[in-house]
Amino acid sequence: MQVHGLIHQFPKEIKLVIIVFIVVLSIGFYGGLSFVNNTTSMSSTGVETHYLGNEADEDAEIMKFKKSEREILTIVHNHILSLSVIFFLLALILATTSINKKLKYFLMLEPFLSILLTFGGIYLLWNGVVWFKYIVIFSGSLMTVTFVISTLSILYQLLFSKK
Repeated sequence: MQVHGLIHQFPKEIKLVIIVFIVVLSIGFYGGLSFVNNTTSMSSTGVETHYLGNEADEDAEIMKFKKSEREILTIVHNHILSLSVIFFLLALILATTSINKKLKYFLMLEPFLSILLTFGGIYLLWNGVVWFKYIVIFSGSLMTVTFVISTLSILYQLLFSKK
């Protein structure tokens, strides 16, 4: 079955549902990024402090404590499950676009690797592999860039491309 370019043949109702889904999903995704920025300041020190605490820093403005095992397992579990579903749905929609096939395959598959590296990395960081905070930042950033390109590509295909 050929799905490349199928998005252009979808009825208006399906296109509208996809547009609304992408917009609502993006609001949630960017809201999550805002939370990450608020809790980590988007820095390696902030990531480390968020999960490992800063109890030894007497000059800290905000006291943070190391996450408990239950907290870290809940964070990792919830994010791996929910982001896998989100990126699976995005990949299904992206598969129907007519964008470059190599770019499309990258956008469809890369987020799953980033999910594992980001949240597996958070677990490893919590377990004392402190240098993994850099992998967490890189993979989380790559996941975000992939999300942005994927959603914008889908919206462009729905709203402007008339193949």
